[in-house]
Amino acid sequence: MTSKTNRWTLALAALSAAFLAAAPGRAEAARQFKSKDCIDCHKPFADKYDSVKFTHPAVKQRKCEDCHLRHGVVPKLVLKEAGANLCFRCHKRESIGLDKPNVHKVLRTGACGQCHDVHGSNAPHMLKAEGSQVCYACHDKAAFERKNVHKVLAKDGCQACHVAHASDQKNLLVAEEGKLCSKCHSASAGGFAKAHGGYPVATCTGCHDPHSADRAKLLKASLHPPVAESSCSDCHAPAKSAKPFAVQEAGAKLCANCHDSAKLLGGGTVVHKPVKDGQCVACHDPHASGAPKLTHAPGAKLCLGCHPQMGQKVSVAHAPMSSPGACASCHKPHATKEKKLLANNVAALCGACHKKTFEEKRKVAHQPFVDRDCAACHDPHGSNLPGMVKARLDKVCFGCHAEEETRFIKTHTHKPVLDGRCGACHSGHGSDEPKLLKARGAKLCEQCHAGMMKADASGTTHAPFAKGDCLTCHDAHGSNTAGMLVSEEKTLCARCHEKTEKAVQGATSIHAAFSAGDCTKCHSPHQAKLKKLMLAQTPDVCVTCHTKMKEKLAAEKRHQPVEDCLACHGPHSAKQPKLAVQRASELCGQCHDEKEGKFTKAHLGIAASDMSCTSCHDPHASKDPKMFKDLQHAPFASRDCGNCHVVEK
Repeated sequence: MTSKTNRWTLALAALSAAFLAAAPGRAEAARQFKSKDCIDCHKPFADKYDSVKFTHPAVKQRKCEDCHLRHGVVPKLVLKEAGANLCFRCHKRESIGLDKPNVHKVLRTGACGQCHDVHGSNAPHMLKAEGSQVCYACHDKAAFERKNVHKVLAKDGCQACHVAHASDQKNLLVAEEGKLCSKCHSASAGGFAKAHGGYPVATCTGCHDPHSADRAKLLKASLHPPVAESSCSDCHAPAKSAKPFAVQEAGAKLCANCHDSAKLLGGGTVVHKPVKDGQCVACHDPHASGAPKLTHAPGAKLCLGCHPQMGQKVSVAHAPMSSPGACASCHKPHATKEKKLLANNVAALCGACHKKTFEEKRKVAHQPFVDRDCAACHDPHGSNLPGMVKARLDKVCFGCHAEEETRFIKTHTHKPVLDGRCGACHSGHGSDEPKLLKARGAKLCEQCHAGMMKADASGTTHAPFAKGDCLTCHDAHGSNTAGMLVSEEKTLCARCHEKTEKAVQGATSIHAAFSAGDCTKCHSPHQAKLKKLMLAQTPDVCVTCHTKMKEKLAAEKRHQPVEDCLACHGPHSAKQPKLAVQRASELCGQCHDEKEGKFTKAHLGIAASDMSCTSCHDPHASKDPKMFKDLQHAPFASRDCGNCHVVEK
């Protein structure tokens, strides 16, 4: 670039700068973008929430970014903070009661959106539904709509007695229970005193359901007879005494006044610990209950108070656990003659539901099944495994068959054994086959290996395979030999092929594959299209190992007999070197007549028996038309034998 050009460039740059300085508005306008409101895109959202009675202030003021991050290119909902932490930016924890001892579960877990519509609603406080309906989203509505409904609930809903977020009182009550009830029910009223036998009752929910009940006066479904008859003094001190609620006797002695302890035990020698300790109230409420037989909770919930481990969720649950009888379907609550408080012996107990299973008659029965020791293999409460087995099936089996655990640890393990699926082959209860097998012989193997075992009538089949005697060669569980063979391949094959093994004795050369016992490199152990179970015809089967020979055959002129290797070589062993079935002169003489004129002339009249053909010729392939080897002695290459040899008759 010349100096003149530089001057013009600088001048143009100065003029451009001056123009931009004189018109800043135009330069800025080129870089500005007009911001669109969220509602420009979210029109359905605006149509919905602009018409509701109660709208979140941020929504009303179009301050979407108070809660949301900008979306960018991907239209994805992104909140500035997760869960209730976002709400706490405006709603202080103390203002919604998080500092109180009893907090509503949904609030404690930060699930504000479970009750509130965070954008707006037609219900006060932006609730998703009005009145008690929002509570029924979690609380079963049926418990609040029995025959007799508490008037205050029907009129004012849940909020009449409960706080929505948190309370100083249990059950989120707005006040202490006695004071709360006394607002409507005066303890000094004549009817109240008469109904309660003159006792200064302060705890109403011991006998009454505060929401609804099928009994009159909201009394709970299960009532202790003295309560139903207003005979409180049968158990307590007189109403006018200094301690009117003191019981006349302690613990089970009081209950024994009406309940015959011997009858409750029923002759059982295994006694439930609370019964043994005289703690009747550990399971029963002495006044009233919503559950049968005055229990503190219905079904399994009562037992899970002391046995929580039995309540863990499992993928395969025992049906009685979720039935109305629950634990009592199998266990006695007070005492029994059976271990673990079982209502009957295992055979009778399990047989009541699994009658068909117990009636099955098999030639070979599993001993735990014979002994009706179901719990030896199954978890009676439920399991995360099929069949409700108490652990992975192999671990269950090794509980009795401990010696097999180490025996099955092999280099090559059967897949079902490796996966702990003993039940893939064995029946857990009984079978008509030996060793509890699900089927006999090859029929069992076909369950997984059907494709491989499909018979092919057009080829040849190994005798054990044809008979379905898989275990003649394979170990069903595992082996340290490839293919899960019962022994090394050479030893295994020699059991049946003794003649082949004997033929090797005294041989000059032995096929390396045969010597190593690699029979399956050439033969299929099951079935094949070719005779003698050959995997392929020669020379294809041979060149899988003899790779250099494969390259040579592809690049050079082939000797015709090479198409059938077995014409010259023995497959396993031979008395001649290099597995040759005869001396080279004898082999070659099958095709080449040594008395023919050309042959005699080419070999100077020397007898074929006095020569080694392979000294000069390559028997497989060569670049030379006469199959001479690649490397030749110079005089030999010029066919001048006289330079080295004395030629005479």
